[in-house]
Amino acid sequence: VAPREGLQLRLEVDERAKRVVAVTLDYQGSLLQVQAFSAPKTTGLWHRVRGEIAAQLSSQGAQVEETVGALGSELVAITPVPEEQGGGTRKVRFVAVDGPRWMLRGVIMGAAVDDAEARDGIVELFRDIVVVRGDQPMPPSELLPLQVPAGVAQNPAQGTPVA
Repeated sequence: VAPREGLQLRLEVDERAKRVVAVTLDYQGSLLQVQAFSAPKTTGLWHRVRGEIAAQLSSQGAQVEETVGALGSELVAITPVPEEQGGGTRKVRFVAVDGPRWMLRGVIMGAAVDDAEARDGIVELFRDIVVVRGDQPMPPSELLPLQVPAGVAQNPAQGTPVA
């Protein structure tokens, strides 16, 4: 993740497996949660995963629309928020890019979901992420191991400045 002024990084950790499963970037009033997955050599994953996400969210009562944005096809979902979390709805945007034997997926929350100028900043942040796939064989759709950069605080619950 390229450092920039005002960027906060939070690691999402699966406590049972003791591994980092996602990185959430807090930047200029928006959140971008990213995950990298293994993909087949011959085709990308995003075309299939997009349909799976849409079906799953729809089955949970969300309104889902496929649109085209700066990164290509994306999903915009309006999901119901449970009453114990305040009720109402939450709007999110799913984006992804397919690379050589990997897919990088992002979930955009906050201002960048609706504000085009804020979204431009988040898309630029997303485009600057470097995925190092490695040579080890992995089945398609498996979460790629995320490495904590040297010097990053090891308390995953706190936001860590990266700039």
